[in-house]
Amino acid sequence: MSLVPLEFNPEVMTQMLHKLGVPKKWNMVDVYGLDPDSLAILMKPVLAMILLYPQTDEQEAAENSKHPDTNVSPNIYFLKQFLSNACGTIALIHSVANNLDAIELQDGFLKFFFENTKNLSSVERGELLLKAEDLIEIHKELSQEGQSTVPSEDEPVLHHFVAFVQKDGHIYELDGRKTSPVNHGNSAPASFLENVARVCQEYMQRDPNEIRYTMVALVPAE
Repeated sequence: MSLVPLEFNPEVMTQMLHKLGVPKKWNMVDVYGLDPDSLAILMKPVLAMILLYPQTDEQEAAENSKHPDTNVSPNIYFLKQFLSNACGTIALIHSVANNLDAIELQDGFLKFFFENTKNLSSVERGELLLKAEDLIEIHKELSQEGQSTVPSEDEPVLHHFVAFVQKDGHIYELDGRKTSPVNHGNSAPASFLENVARVCQEYMQRDPNEIRYTMVALVPAE
C-alpha cells in the first residue's frame, strides 16, 4: 500500500500525535540549527528528534554500506516499514514508543497498538500497521494539510525521515527501512541533544553540497 507522504511540518505532525492519543502537553517544534545556541532554545526535555534528509546517491551509498547493528537494547521499540511513503508517521511512532516513561498516552490508536504489539517482532508490528485503518485514515487526512500542492501516491519521494531517541544509556537511530535500530554510542538525557547533533552532522557531511536537511523535536508544549 502506498500513501501520500506526510509534510515535514511541526504543526501537522503535532496534530497527528494528538489524534493518535499523545497528550497536548507534548508537541513537535522546528529545530533551527545544530549549534549550541539553537539547541539551547528548545523546551526541555527533548524526547526525540526527527531528521528529514534528501535521498541522494551519496546518502544511499553510505546507508547501504552499513551492517546490521547487534548492540541494541531489548527495551527499544522498533517496527519495520511496509507502508510506502509512511516514513514520517513511522518516525513519529518510534519517537513516542521509546518515551512512554515520560508520555502518558490517552486512549487512542497508539495506546492500543503499543499494548498489542509490545511482545511482537519488528516485522510483525510492521505487518499489523498495514492493517491499521484508523492510523491510515489519519495519515491520509493530515497529508492534505499545510501543502500548497499535494503530491500523488505514485510521485517519487526524494526525502526520508529518521528518528533519534535516547534509551538505556545510548542514542539510537530508528529507520523502518532498516533491519534493526542503529546504536550511535553512549548518551544520557543531559547529553542527548549534543549527541544527536553529532549524528545529524554526520549525515550532512556525506554530501556537503546538499542543503535540504530539516529537523523537528518532540518537546513539552509551552
